[in-house]
Amino acid sequence: MLAESSPSPPEEIHRSGEQITQAPGSLYCVGCGFAFSMAAIESLPPCPNCEGRSFRRASIFESRPRVAGLEVDDASELLTEARAELDRPGHYLAFDEGDGDYAVIRMEPGWTRIGSSPAADVQLDDPTVSRRHALIVLTESGKLRALDDRSLNGLFVNGARAEWSPLTDGDELEIGRYRLYVLQA
Repeated sequence: MLAESSPSPPEEIHRSGEQITQAPGSLYCVGCGFAFSMAAIESLPPCPNCEGRSFRRASIFESRPRVAGLEVDDASELLTEARAELDRPGHYLAFDEGDGDYAVIRMEPGWTRIGSSPAADVQLDDPTVSRRHALIVLTESGKLRALDDRSLNGLFVNGARAEWSPLTDGDELEIGRYRLYVLQA
């Protein structure tokens, strides 16, 4: 049974200066997609990124309008460039770092921690990313799997919420506002 305090409906718009009466969580600017946590905010300030004054509650049930500045059409270009730079066989994660540059990380056997914590192997600095958001394991036999590490906003693999999911070449992981792509060379 669902709890009585469910998140705001997606169409509900909050305005800067409005008093916050709901449970803590993440909001994003309707204008630019900038996300922030409102855990300690009593009233909404203007967007620090664009000075916008309209916000929506970030939801685990809908895709974000923008994900770390990467438009959907740009993903295929990023993947093509990233694949061209792979110099040895293996499993990799490629993602936009948010400033137009992309990172490609080679996966080693064992666990890779993804989150906003400084202790994470892949650190994603954004309020929509939990300190311990997800884990990816590469087994000695070469199998790759992703695990939601009790994150607030969930882990999505190819658009579907996932708790424990196998990964293959080309799969997309949504972790907060970031999209990471699995590459295999």
